[in-house]
Amino acid sequence: MANRNVNKTVRRLLLATVLMFGFGYALVPLYRVYCDLTGRGSNRVITAADVGNEVDRARLVTVVLDTNTRDIPWTFEAESHKTRVRPGELSEAVFTVENRSARTVTGRAIPSISPVQAGIYVSKMDCFCFTEQVLAPGESKAMPVRFIVDTDLPERFSSLTLSYTFFDVGENKALAANPS
Repeated sequence: MANRNVNKTVRRLLLATVLMFGFGYALVPLYRVYCDLTGRGSNRVITAADVGNEVDRARLVTVVLDTNTRDIPWTFEAESHKTRVRPGELSEAVFTVENRSARTVTGRAIPSISPVQAGIYVSKMDCFCFTEQVLAPGESKAMPVRFIVDTDLPERFSSLTLSYTFFDVGENKALAANPS
């Protein structure tokens, strides 16, 4: 009788392990679907061929540019805090970043758009958030973001916020925390 209970428990644990592994394996595709549906973490990329001639000249949308840093010794800001764009028109915003530390730092910017529902209407052609940025001690860099606000953006959205948060992702982070 006790052997039966052990076998039953082992089977349940094995099933739970398989289910957890399957769920973990499915997380990335599920997250991509979630991002596509909600616009969260939106990084829709466009090419020059995707840029149409359809510009809504009767409408202006205010785009607020928000910059943040987390656990990285950088100064990060937008050249202009706010810009006004016409839906359908290729727009550009320039950000500046400076490494204030005495070491080379590798950072990665995580984008977000709010309101979240508007994220699916913003596409990027070029963005510093597509790749890691490496800055030498004291180095500063201007980084553009080229984007289009879709003409299908509902009228209720007259203002959007493009937010970027830089994180330290390099091996140097561990070295700085534990100097030998």
